[in-house]
Amino acid sequence: MRLRVEHTTRYHYDAPVAYALQQVRLTPKERPGQQLIHHWDIAVEGGERQLHYTDHHGNGVDLVAVHGGADELVIRCTGEVELVTWDGVIGPHRGAMPLWTFLRPTLLTRAGRGVRALVAELGRDFASDIERAHALSAAIIGRLAYRIGVTDAETTAEQALGGDGGVCQDHAHIFIAAMRHLGHPARYVSGYLMMNDRTHQDATHAWAEAHFEHIGWIGFDVSNGHSPDQRYIRVATGLDYRDAAPVRGMRYGAAQENLVVQLQVQQ
Repeated sequence: MRLRVEHTTRYHYDAPVAYALQQVRLTPKERPGQQLIHHWDIAVEGGERQLHYTDHHGNGVDLVAVHGGADELVIRCTGEVELVTWDGVIGPHRGAMPLWTFLRPTLLTRAGRGVRALVAELGRDFASDIERAHALSAAIIGRLAYRIGVTDAETTAEQALGGDGGVCQDHAHIFIAAMRHLGHPARYVSGYLMMNDRTHQDATHAWAEAHFEHIGWIGFDVSNGHSPDQRYIRVATGLDYRDAAPVRGMRYGAAQENLVVQLQVQQ
C-alpha cells in the first residue's frame, strides 16, 4: 500500500518572537516494509532549517530556527511511503540504544500505584506474554476512554489513568509504564495513521511497542485496539513522548502561541 501524507503545522504568535528553535521529527524511518517513495519534503516559512541529524533513537531530526521578529512559523511536510503488511511485528532490536535502556522509567511513564494495580487486575492466566500484552491494551482503553482536551503533553501515565479520559499519547504512556513494570522493554512511537472513515485529521498518531524474547519488537495501538498494520507510518521512537514528539522546542519572549495542525493521509 502506498500512502500520501500532507501535513502542515502552523504556529501563530501574538507578538513578534525574538528567538525560537524547534526540533522537528517528521521524517519517516526507512526499514523493511516501509520505504520512502519519490520524495519526503519539509518546507519552512517564517524560519529556516539549520541542521539535520540522526538522534540516539535513530530518528531523523531537523532543527528549525524562527526568524527574529516573525509572528508565524509554518512547517509543511509532503511525501509518499510504500508499506507492506507487517501485523505490528518490527523484529529484532537495532540501533545505538541498548535494549535495557527501554526498561528505564521516565517522568511520563513511571509505574505508580494506579499502573501497578491495573497490572495486578490482569492476573496470570495467559498462554503467553503477548496475550497478556493484548489484554493489558484492552484493559487500558476499557478504563480510559478516548477524550480530547482532558490531558496535555505533560500528563503522566499515573495522572491520565486516574482521570476522566485521554488520547493516544496517554494510552501509550500507560501501556509502556505497565510493560516495563512487567519486565518488558517498551517504547513510544509517533507517526501517521490512514483512517478508514476520513482523510482529514487534526493530529498525528501515537502508539507503543514492547519487546518479547525470540520475536523482538511488537506494536500495540491501544487507542484503536489492535496492532499497527500497513495503514501506519512509523516516524519516531523514544522512551516517551518527549523523545518522539513531532515538533518540540523553545522560544524567548512573552509571546503566546496558537497551534493549528492540518493533516491528510490517504492511499
